[in-house]
Amino acid sequence: MTLQALTAPQREAINRVLEEQLQLIASPAARLHEAMRYALVLGGKRVRPFLTYAVGDICSAPRTTLDLAAAAVECIHAYSLIHDDLPAMDDDDLRRGQPTCHKAFDEATAILAGDALQTLAFELLSNAQLEVPAERQLRMLQVLSRASGSRGMCGGQALDLAATGQHLSEAELSQVHQLKTGALIEAAVQLGVLAGNDDAQQYYDDFTDFAAWLGLAFQVQDDILDVTSSTETLGKTNGKDEAANKSTYVQLLGLEQAQVKLAQLHQKALQALQRIPYNTQLLEKFAEQLLNRDH
Repeated sequence: MTLQALTAPQREAINRVLEEQLQLIASPAARLHEAMRYALVLGGKRVRPFLTYAVGDICSAPRTTLDLAAAAVECIHAYSLIHDDLPAMDDDDLRRGQPTCHKAFDEATAILAGDALQTLAFELLSNAQLEVPAERQLRMLQVLSRASGSRGMCGGQALDLAATGQHLSEAELSQVHQLKTGALIEAAVQLGVLAGNDDAQQYYDDFTDFAAWLGLAFQVQDDILDVTSSTETLGKTNGKDEAANKSTYVQLLGLEQAQVKLAQLHQKALQALQRIPYNTQLLEKFAEQLLNRDH
């Protein structure tokens, strides 16, 4: 089964929820709203909402809670991509096979669309419809805010920008990607656990370990694809990191050893799942397909 087929139910669910939430926004700023929609609903693998849904289902979470949590984490991801693609950041013209948001609209509108998607995420997660204890809902908000800020995704992006042109050690490179990419993947999984029943909470750390190894493996695979896949297949500019003189796992380890590293991280993710006494087969299949993708 392909990654697309495996994740189809969750992608259909999140696409429906995102459309519903966008339709609820009564904003007089039509162009801003159009840019938000452009960034949020046009394509994407939906890795993070898939993880929230899959883990939440394993942990017997209510569907309404998962809908809002998955939408929140995807809003954060979409906002981060808008800002990452800006000329002051990674300066990319192509995303998901389409012009990036600042190219389709303009830089100012793109910045505002990212800002608006970030705040929408926390509006969704603070919704009174979440069927979890108030203390758990506050923890969900804390998890997502921490993963998005200077101790997570934004911090990782800052380190990544500062490292341009520098030769990083493997430990330094791992830190960059654990924050820039891994933090939000961890948050997606953690939200699924926190949305679940009381019994599931005792496996929070095990699910987090799975997400941490998966997130790092995801980035190693991304670095491999950047040199082995085409722009057309990737849906974004290939060779971008090398052109920008950024450290990558392929640059640091070589292609063959980067592939060995990927396999090692994959095994560590699976070992974390083995500590969880639930049926985690869907997550195992997902990890296998995600880490063998071609884009």
